[in-house]
Amino acid sequence: MKAIFLDRATFSADLALTPPHGLSDYQVYAQTPNDPKIIIERCQDADIVITNKVELTAEIIAQLPKLKLIQLTATGMNNVDKDACDKHGITVKNVAGYAVKSVPEHTFMLILSAMRAARHYHHEVVKGDWQKDGRFCLLDTPLIDLEGKTLGIIGYGTIGKRVREIAKVFGMTVLIAEHQNKPPRNSDYSAFDDVLAQSDVITLHCPLTEQTQHLVNADSIAKMTKKPLIINVARGGVVDSQAVADAVTQGKLLGYGADVFEDEPIKDNDPLLTLKDHPRVIFTPHNAWGSVNAQLNLWDILCQQVQEFTQLSHKGNNENNGK
Repeated sequence: MKAIFLDRATFSADLALTPPHGLSDYQVYAQTPNDPKIIIERCQDADIVITNKVELTAEIIAQLPKLKLIQLTATGMNNVDKDACDKHGITVKNVAGYAVKSVPEHTFMLILSAMRAARHYHHEVVKGDWQKDGRFCLLDTPLIDLEGKTLGIIGYGTIGKRVREIAKVFGMTVLIAEHQNKPPRNSDYSAFDDVLAQSDVITLHCPLTEQTQHLVNADSIAKMTKKPLIINVARGGVVDSQAVADAVTQGKLLGYGADVFEDEPIKDNDPLLTLKDHPRVIFTPHNAWGSVNAQLNLWDILCQQVQEFTQLSHKGNNENNGK
């Protein structure tokens, strides 16, 4: 079987990614633009396409007659037309559970950076403002402890559960949000609006769906009576960027930390960039998932999935040839 990896550059360049077993031909591209002509040309003879974010539309899929498997190097599947794959008998596989340590740790890096104004104080040191002030310490922006604060978690899957565990170690009270407009399913969950009202920090870990599109907007922010810090490690579209930028500027939110944005890379005119000098705002370029261990774990899972698929395909072909 021939496999094409369309966007190897989404992994760290210094990682050795051994090709999956069971392939007769394996071709790697660092990047592939979302240009149907180029994608079709590169994948024309492929049985397997490996990709992270290249968009595989119905138009493209219809022109890849040999394609049997789309293997994603991510959990999200938004970039693949699943209906078209079903129509053409193409299997789609994603990789889940690989970043159960990386994303929660990144979440708390963002939380602590914002609560302790880490970027602000770093710049005070390296720009010389500390030296100009002359005092042995600077405390012009309050340092806020996590102990005793309430964390609201929106999206309680594997990542959310790990975030809860870490929060407990910090001495935080944790509230788990039920789906919006739904009663709590059990005593572990709290009503969505209650979580908004009672939380000092809110972390987002939910998938992007029609129901979660702009879940954090002007109306929901108005219900956040404690003016919390919001951390988005879910998807950029879960947040209304303009509403968040306005709320932080107007003091309706303590701050904002994000690893994801509606357009990636972020556009120059994204309202969130107006917050770039705020002491409690910190952005990272969608790399929360990508610790060294997480990347290697992801690739191990992917290789196993591809190998299992090729073995099943070979077995099926042998059985058909024997008839």
